[in-house]
Amino acid sequence: MDVLVVNPNTTASMTEKIGEAARRAASAGTRIIAVNPKDGPPSVEGYFDEVFAIPGMIGQIQRHPAASACVIACFDDTGLDAVRCGGEMPVVGIGEAAFHMASLIAGKFSVVTTLSRSVPAIEHNLVRYGLASRCARVRASDVPVLELEVPGSNARHRISEEIERAIRDDRAEAIVLGCAGMADLAAALSREHSLPVLDGVACAVKLCESLVGLGLSTSKRGGYQVPLEKSFAGIFAPFSPSGRVS
Repeated sequence: MDVLVVNPNTTASMTEKIGEAARRAASAGTRIIAVNPKDGPPSVEGYFDEVFAIPGMIGQIQRHPAASACVIACFDDTGLDAVRCGGEMPVVGIGEAAFHMASLIAGKFSVVTTLSRSVPAIEHNLVRYGLASRCARVRASDVPVLELEVPGSNARHRISEEIERAIRDDRAEAIVLGCAGMADLAAALSREHSLPVLDGVACAVKLCESLVGLGLSTSKRGGYQVPLEKSFAGIFAPFSPSGRVS
């Protein structure tokens, strides 16, 4: 099967890192296709960035209609519902995937994300997914997303310190890393702190494989129905829905 992994931001080095993490998690018969848009923000840090990341992300997904499943590789699950409307293939957000996986292996987990501006969106998603009661706290490490791409930065150290505080103060039994750019840190941080540290990219890939293996697709009833045919104006004209499943 082909699993399309879409980084909604335009930073190619982060996409490469995300793709590597996805391939490490994937089964032998799974091909990972990691992409990012050319237009949009270089990082998604809050509600404003998210809006401008979605069109480019959807454009990338439309270029790969034969994919078996899709991973949205932004922890805010950017545009997740919109992408699910566009086709029948399973679409999994890395935040959603990590929350569900953590709930299966720990009574309480904490999330360690990047900046404080990302905390409200993550808390909102936890409520939406019905998992807020399982999350002890969403913590910000005050690490900008792009700093994770800077060689020699102390980003990893600050994330590790926040994990230590989560264990001590939240009594967290597992840690969810709240950014796709942290994907390469999970295994080492798990060993360092002697508890499960979950990377949402890996979690989402394994859930995609399971959904495809079970023959499950996105329901076309309710909110995920195919968008009605209509003509969009201006720069969004290429995204005009045809009224048919992609």
